Formats: sequence, structure tokens, C-alpha cells
Amino acid sequence: MIWLTIAAMALLVFASRYVFLEPKLPLRLTAQTQKLLSYSSPAVLTAIWAPIVFLPEGELMLSYKNPYLIAALFAILLAWRTKNVLLTAVLSMALFFIIS
Repeated sequence: MIWLTIAAMALLVFASRYVFLEPKLPLRLTAQTQKLLSYSSPAVLTAIWAPIVFLPEGELMLSYKNPYLIAALFAILLAWRTKNVLLTAVLSMALFFIIS
């Protein structure tokens, strides 16, 4: 049953991607739909990182003792100044491991 579920999920994911990527299919998204979909990646990423940064122990922690918050603020500042993804990721992780 588990293998059937995995195969069904894989088929579902493949089909949902194929519909949008196959150029021969007559499916075209409106400009409004394309603009709406452009917000999905930042929304999903925010849903992942926000609880980790602001609720590290299950409670709201907005103090300087929160290493997640300090490293996140450092990453934001570094990304804004350098515009280098790799440098930002490496240095902010290094800061996090130093202060935690």
C-alpha cells in the first residue's frame, strides 16, 4: 500500500508539472494568474522560516538571546548589502553556529 501511495503521489506531481511545462498543450495562464503565482515562492518560504526564527522554543522570542533572530537579521543585512546568495548563506550559518 505504501508503494502504491508513493507511485500515485509521484504521478500526481509529475502530471501537475507537465501540464504547465509542455509547450504543445494549449494551456495559457492570464497575466493576473501569473502575477498571483509569482507570490507563491516567497509565501511558502516565509511559512517555513518565520516559525523557526520567531518561535524557536514554541514561544515568541524577540530578544537578543535568540540566535535564530540574530542570524536572520544578519542574513537580511548581508543579502541586502552584498546581493550574493552563497556568501550570505555561509556567513549567516557561521554566525549562527558561533552564537548558539
